[in-house]
Amino acid sequence: MQTFVPSDPDFDRRVRTSFARQNIMSLLQATIVRVAPGQVDVALPVRPELGQQHGFVHAGVVTAIVDTACGYAALTLVPPGTGVLSIEFKTNLLAPARGSTLNARARVLKPGRNICVYAGDVFALDDHGETLVATMLATIMVVRGRPGLVD
Repeated sequence: MQTFVPSDPDFDRRVRTSFARQNIMSLLQATIVRVAPGQVDVALPVRPELGQQHGFVHAGVVTAIVDTACGYAALTLVPPGTGVLSIEFKTNLLAPARGSTLNARARVLKPGRNICVYAGDVFALDDHGETLVATMLATIMVVRGRPGLVD
């Protein structure tokens, strides 16, 4: 795996501070469990209220945590005074999302000055190990000079 050098030496604090302002992640009770250059993992405890009619975690919730992980993985590599926004993603749901915890793991595929491409996988953890339940390919844009959109 390629090693990336963040342009913001304070990227870890910046990511965690921004994540703390994400009301949806707070509502879902998701947490950041790992921050590294070009990589972020987000964990979500599985609860019945996150389920769809068959008892699996709803696809919208699965997509929300992996999109968030990809966005914050992008934020680890952009310069101070910039932000990031998802502009496109595709999610493949590979297995029912069930277990005790979901873990979204995002990583950089192609960093860029204006456009970045990231991949994320969501794993369901239970007593038997982990199961890949979803994968995402995301395109993220770097935002400059827009007050309120800079982290």
